[in-house]
Amino acid sequence: MPSELPIPRAAGNEEQSIELVRVWAAGGQQHVSLATDLWDDPANWGIMLVDLAKHIANAYGETSEIGLAQALARLKEGFDAEWGTPTNEPTSNVG
Repeated sequence: MPSELPIPRAAGNEEQSIELVRVWAAGGQQHVSLATDLWDDPANWGIMLVDLAKHIANAYGETSEIGLAQALARLKEGFDAEWGTPTNEPTSNVG
């Protein structure tokens, strides 16, 4: 049985909320579902990714010895490494 994260309280209480992205690790690979019709401008996804990185860094800051600044720096290092030398290429399975 898959292990799903809970829906955030604010999203669960808001009738107009929408799930933006769902990312799963399965079979040693990453699997993604996107709300592709959400924004016309891909820059909005960039803003969302930066906001997400800050949430991740906050979580590390609250639950580990790694501070916020160090967590953000490590996230960027991972991003830059994957951007420069991808470990895999995404495929589309729309439908």
